[in-house]
Amino acid sequence: MSESGYRRVLLKISGESLQGSEPAGAGIDPVSLNYVSQQIGEALSLGIELAVVIGGGNIWRGEEAASQGMDRASADYAGMLATVINALVLQDALEKRGIITRTQSALPMQAVAEPYIRRRAIRHLEKGRVVIFAAGSGNPYMTTDTASALRAQEIGAELLLMAKNNVDGVYDSDPRHNPDAKRFNQLDYMDALNRRLQVMDSTAFSLCMENKLPIVVFDIFEKGNMCRILEGQEVGTLITGKV
Repeated sequence: MSESGYRRVLLKISGESLQGSEPAGAGIDPVSLNYVSQQIGEALSLGIELAVVIGGGNIWRGEEAASQGMDRASADYAGMLATVINALVLQDALEKRGIITRTQSALPMQAVAEPYIRRRAIRHLEKGRVVIFAAGSGNPYMTTDTASALRAQEIGAELLLMAKNNVDGVYDSDPRHNPDAKRFNQLDYMDALNRRLQVMDSTAFSLCMENKLPIVVFDIFEKGNMCRILEGQEVGTLITGKV
């Protein structure tokens, strides 16, 4: 029996979480990578089954490339490849900790990753392996937030953890620009939508709301946060049904 109140959880990590204090687009910071893998290892020690979706913003941002004139679909496919790079690097970091890990790609990439097969992913989780879902959903115009919500539903996750880089929850305005910004401890799905809070993209958020998947937005760089959430402590912002 898991020491956590959850059996299966999906963790969404932004690509920026791996770049640490490096400049935007600078790639992967080994210290940040080691820290993230350590936090995942500590969460696994609670006995949960854990899947991960990782972004690619530390390497490539499709929307930015498209805004500069690149074909949007091509820009998004390049972004998917960036997530595969991050997935392979995170897989290596986890395996160095003795954590058996499988990367599944939504784009065919047999030389470096398994294809995404739902039942195989679930079987890996049941065997105690971490599964990293790379290449988003495999479709342009869809973010890794949407891929997170989709994969969480497909594998039967009970919680979606949205790990942020030095942002400790959901605020009513940007706390980096407004020192009086208010942080929410708990939100209702509709309230978050009506307030136009930037939790995740609207497609992903609607998918979570329709399927009543709880979301916790938290700062992964505050040590021990992920374990505290899984143990039932109040950390970050919890988004559920009517509160």
